Amino acid sequence: MAARFIVEADGGSRGNPGPAGYGAVVRDADTGQLVAEAAEFIGHATNNVAEYRGLIAGLKAARELDPDASVDVRMDSKLVVEQMSGRWKIKHPDMQPLAAEARTVFPRGRVSYTWIPREKNKDADKLANEAMDAGRDGRQWEPRPVAAAAAAVEEPLPKPPAPKAGWAAPADLGTPTTFVLLRHGETPLTPEKRFSGSGGTDPELSEKGRWQAERAAEALAARGSIQAVVASPMRRTRQTAEIVAARLGLEVRYEDGLREVDFGDWEGLTFAEVQERYPDDLSAWLGSAKAKPTGSAESFTTLTHRAGVARDKILARYAGKTVLVVSHVSPIKTLVRLALGAPPDSMYRMELSAASICAVQYYADGNASLRLLNDSSHLR
Repeated sequence: MAARFIVEADGGSRGNPGPAGYGAVVRDADTGQLVAEAAEFIGHATNNVAEYRGLIAGLKAARELDPDASVDVRMDSKLVVEQMSGRWKIKHPDMQPLAAEARTVFPRGRVSYTWIPREKNKDADKLANEAMDAGRDGRQWEPRPVAAAAAAVEEPLPKPPAPKAGWAAPADLGTPTTFVLLRHGETPLTPEKRFSGSGGTDPELSEKGRWQAERAAEALAARGSIQAVVASPMRRTRQTAEIVAARLGLEVRYEDGLREVDFGDWEGLTFAEVQERYPDDLSAWLGSAKAKPTGSAESFTTLTHRAGVARDKILARYAGKTVLVVSHVSPIKTLVRLALGAPPDSMYRMELSAASICAVQYYADGNASLRLLNDSSHLR
């Protein structure tokens, strides 16, 4: 079960702009116990820049503890909370890259933002002032052991209200961004159920796979709402996307974060063959999202991060539009489970047929709603 954390962050500047620093604490969401803290003197900066730097540091500290965690950020900066929630635009050039960096630490949908009054953010504020004091004295802030830091915590803060479900999102959030997720058509490896990731032979579509892509193109053209096409750069997804895009009269944009997982030494093998040759590695992989296939440098945890970054890049480019995203089994399942807030092992409970269609809507406040899963009616 992935952890749930509370991140409290703050930043300050003595002069605005002036000597600046930030502070952040990470708590266990269930117990309120302090589990990490961070602070740094950052030189000459504004209050808002320092606040964003504190946010980023707090999120990164939480990710180091558990990259699959969900996080509730609590800050007394109305500006940062509203901007990161998508309700206010980010116009200042100094804050735009910081906000973009903050969004890449955890996948979209796993971080919520809550405004709290200043007196409820005193621990992060204290750390920010400690960092500025250290900078004044010509040194950097040094972290305390977590046990010692936790002893100074007086009481946990109350839990925030439950996030709104996608269907119940308020009407003033604007038009949601819709991802129509299309798995590529069959390759020669697909009917044999062989591992086919990004580290293998990069197979092309079979004759049946091209037929499936054409049927998907017909169905999506009839839908009539696709405004852009983004695809994994692998051959089978390129071919599928090009067939559909030609029918829609659109160009294809490629995003490397949508490629399939690298299955290492398992590439081209069936599940039974992997179980026979690498039983321990397979058991570890099935038991933990952090485990990697034999000979691979990529786990499902790694995939979750890069797929989340790819999703956020697409959301930023095509806000409020309907985008066809052509990808593979693992990235699509990952986007679906993130939209649902489901644990990593939920991926093993999803069926995703070749050339099937899913749909997810994303709202400006960070919530998402699954609208369709594994629709293959166009292939009947």
